[in-house]
Amino acid sequence: MHPVKMKRVFIAVKAEPGPELLEAVASLKAQLASESIKWTELINAHLTLAFLGDTEEKKIKILSEMLEKKCTGFHVFSFTIAGTGIFKNYRDPRVIWAGIKSSEQLIKLSETIKSGLRENDFPVEERDFSPHLTLGRIRSIKNNQGLRRAVERYSNAEFQTVLVKEVILFESILMQTGPIYKPLGKFSLLGLPPAP
Repeated sequence: MHPVKMKRVFIAVKAEPGPELLEAVASLKAQLASESIKWTELINAHLTLAFLGDTEEKKIKILSEMLEKKCTGFHVFSFTIAGTGIFKNYRDPRVIWAGIKSSEQLIKLSETIKSGLRENDFPVEERDFSPHLTLGRIRSIKNNQGLRRAVERYSNAEFQTVLVKEVILFESILMQTGPIYKPLGKFSLLGLPPAP
């Protein structure tokens, strides 16, 4: 028996950081320099639509065909990155994130992909889709008030608009220095919708 080859995969859209977001993150890093936080490499910034985890290599082809089919029904669209916050809470903070303004198209895209996963017997996380960009993972915090002050400073900021032209199937390769994200497939959305 050959061991089954697995890849740790997820489906996402790229979110290239613009100057406003980069500036806010630089400011957060400076204000929280004495805390133990692992900051995300923003060059890898992406918005996860579905995380599948370990997936058999032979199933990746089925996954790619499903994404190809589901993405062709979508036009290019955009969403706005706005606001910052904390996952869990300020007493027990785990993640610093940048938010995504409610985007009907983004939610629809996520739901369409999840229904495609279910149709093909892939595992689907049943929790609500809460789109966000992870800016940093908190290892430990000495000054919770300082964290709150730093993060709330940007809670109403509007950073940038991101144009979504494709969905990407990524493999996450865990390295000691942090994960490397390798695209296994890119699935284009239709051109711009007709003008009203």
